Amino acid sequence: MRFLGFAVVTGAALMLGACGGDKAATTDTAMAPAADSTAMAPAAPAAGAMAPITGTTHEVKMIGDGTGYRFEPANITIAAGDGIKFLMISGGPHNVAFDPAVVPAAAKTALMANMPEQSGELSSKMMLNADESYTISFAGVPAGEYAYHCTPHLAMNMKGVITVK
Repeated sequence: MRFLGFAVVTGAALMLGACGGDKAATTDTAMAPAADSTAMAPAAPAAGAMAPITGTTHEVKMIGDGTGYRFEPANITIAAGDGIKFLMISGGPHNVAFDPAVVPAAAKTALMANMPEQSGELSSKMMLNADESYTISFAGVPAGEYAYHCTPHLAMNMKGVITVK
């Protein structure tokens, strides 16, 4: 009975909200979830469009099993212009995330532009199924060390370091 009351009140509130504005406002309300997810991705300036991979694409496996949660290899050195394809093997969900508080501003802009389908700032989408992958271009990313982790398994020490030469 309480649920029904909640549903009626919620439905009434939605109807009033839909009737209370112009057509553009109604469209924006209906599109809020999609607008929210795309609002995060273009955080980089327009000039910071995704840079294509110009070198080698390396593979890093994301694994969760009886021996723990890990990236294989966890630490990898790549050349400027290379890319990394993160491949979900087992134990998901997994993602690839960089801590925005420690990534230098110039690198942050380039990484944000080179990470499609972000679920948050410097955080890839979640991968739930075996053989899903996520590729990041490191073209335009300044040389340096970039610590990364899997957000759901950070407490289980699923971390790594990418060194861009």
